[in-house]
Formats: sequence, C-alpha cells, structure tokens
Amino acid sequence: MLNGDILISQKTVLVTGGAGYVGSALIPKLLNFGYKVKVLDTFWYGDDFFEPYKKNPNLNLIECDIRNSNKVNESLRNVNYVIHLACISNDPSYDLNPKIGEEINFKSFEPLVKSSIKNGVERFIYASSSSVYGVKTEENVTENLKLEPLTDYSRFKAMCEPIILQESNENFVTTVVRPATICGYAPRQRLDLAVNILTNHAINKREITIHGGEQYRPNLHVEDMCRAYLKLLEENPEKINGEIFNIGTDNLSINQIATLVKNIIGDDISTKIEPTVDNRSYRVSSKYIFDKLGFKADFTVSDAIKDLSLAFTKGLLPNSLSDSKYFNIKRMKEVLENE
Repeated sequence: MLNGDILISQKTVLVTGGAGYVGSALIPKLLNFGYKVKVLDTFWYGDDFFEPYKKNPNLNLIECDIRNSNKVNESLRNVNYVIHLACISNDPSYDLNPKIGEEINFKSFEPLVKSSIKNGVERFIYASSSSVYGVKTEENVTENLKLEPLTDYSRFKAMCEPIILQESNENFVTTVVRPATICGYAPRQRLDLAVNILTNHAINKREITIHGGEQYRPNLHVEDMCRAYLKLLEENPEKINGEIFNIGTDNLSINQIATLVKNIIGDDISTKIEPTVDNRSYRVSSKYIFDKLGFKADFTVSDAIKDLSLAFTKGLLPNSLSDSKYFNIKRMKEVLENE
C-alpha cells in the first residue's frame, strides 16, 4: 500500500497517452514506486521530458497510435494494469477533425478493452471526464446524477463508461474516474486549461481575459490526479471494481479563479470580460471517493497558481504564449496539416 515509501512491485502498468499532461507527471511516480511502465503514445508533443528516465530499464516508450489495434495488442503482452488516458482532449482540438476524434476517443476503446482482457490484464482504470455532467445547478454533483454531455468530446467520454464497466469481474477489475479540470505544473505542460491559461496570461501579459465568468468549474491539481491513480492501483480490488469516482477539489467560478490569480500574481493585472458560448457549469462532489477509499485532494487551485508561477520563474516554460507544445489545438492543427 502507499505510505510515502518506495513500493517494491513487479507489476507492469501500461499508460496510454502517457506522454500527455497528466502522464508526464504520473510516469516518474510510477517508476519511483517500483512499477514497470509501458507508455503507449503518438508523442505528438515529444518525449524530451522523459530524458532523465530513458535509461531506466523499467520504462518502455512505445510510439503507437491507439487506432493501431495490432500494435496495441502486442503492447499489452505481460501487462498487469492499464491506465487509459489517451484521447483527443478538449473540445476545440476534437472539433478540428471529428472523424479522427471519434476514432481515437470512442471507436478504438472497445478493441483496447477486448485486447486487455485477452492479454490477462488484471485492472483497468479509465479516465473519463467531469464534463460528462454538462450543465448542472446542483451545488454538489454526485456520480449517480444523469449525464448530459454537451459536446461530442464529452459524449464519447460518457459512452465509453458502460463499455468498460460491463466487463467488470473478479479477474478484470475496472474503474472509471471523472476528473475535474486539471491544473498546475507538469513536465509536459498544458496552458489551455482555465487556471493555467489565466496564470500564464497574468504573468506574461499582465492581463487576463475572462470569458463569461459566472460559470463554475471543478478543479484538480495534477499532483492529486497522480495520487489518485496510484491509490487506485494499490487499492483492494473489491473496493474499486465497477465503481465510478469523481475526483476534484475546488469548485470555483471563472471569476473566482481570476481573483485568485490576481491575488497571487499581482494587483497590477488588468482584466477584460468577454462573452462566451461555453455554457458548461457544474460543481462536482468528491465525497464518494473519500467515503469509499479515504482519498481526498491535498492541493488547491492556489497551489497550482503558485507552482506555475515558480515554473515560469525558473524558466521551465519558455515561449509560453506561442509554442504549440503547450496548446492542444495548435499542435493538433500542425499534426493534421502533416498527415
């Protein structure tokens, strides 16, 4: 079990999309806890952030598109656990090419599940999204509320959930997580998510633009997302099999996030308010995962803002307003132009 010490484990974890924002923070932690790790990724955003670990014999970087079912099946050999992160993430990136988005986010999912079962995978954790709830007026949205996804991205996230859960049995332990919007610093940084966008602009433009402002978003520090995956890998299978867990911390309006950013970064930050067509607004409850597993977030949105500020100070995020590696939609455009 997790206790802060290095875990000695001979288990092999395959992380699809492991070179993404969350994966770049998660993979070093898995290695530190003694897991053997396979990263299955297209590496559209590179793999230089794995440089310190590339000589680690327990790390295997596999360049592969999740749509390549034969190579995916081959990669699943001798794998104990799967954490499925791979997807075209965020609505604008998805909308660039809905056909590719559907192929990656939905059509490739059932073949991945079937191959996992065929290869004797013991545990499968699926990263869905809290965006599947759509617009909710409840102050605390729980896992049993109706899903009302507003976009194809969130719709396909929701449609994958029953595919994996119906396969649950004592030999194939399945868990769905619905993370809040991730924030904070990671080696493969994203700067196209609410907290991260506002922090980047506040530091480097001394100006932030608020789109709407009253809509609520649940948030989750990337470190807590990693902690949750580690917890699920080590948890008693009976406690997590066939379960769905919201995972989040601060439920804040965009206006409240902007206020936090200004308070931390500086009062000289100017603010613009613009209308938005993004009507998603919801506040998730993470009470169930605490009641069931004792898991709660350790970090806040303020921590994420401070972590990002420190990363900028250290020069870890150069060209943060223009480099496509920080912005999924920019990099997706480049990828599609070169196909």
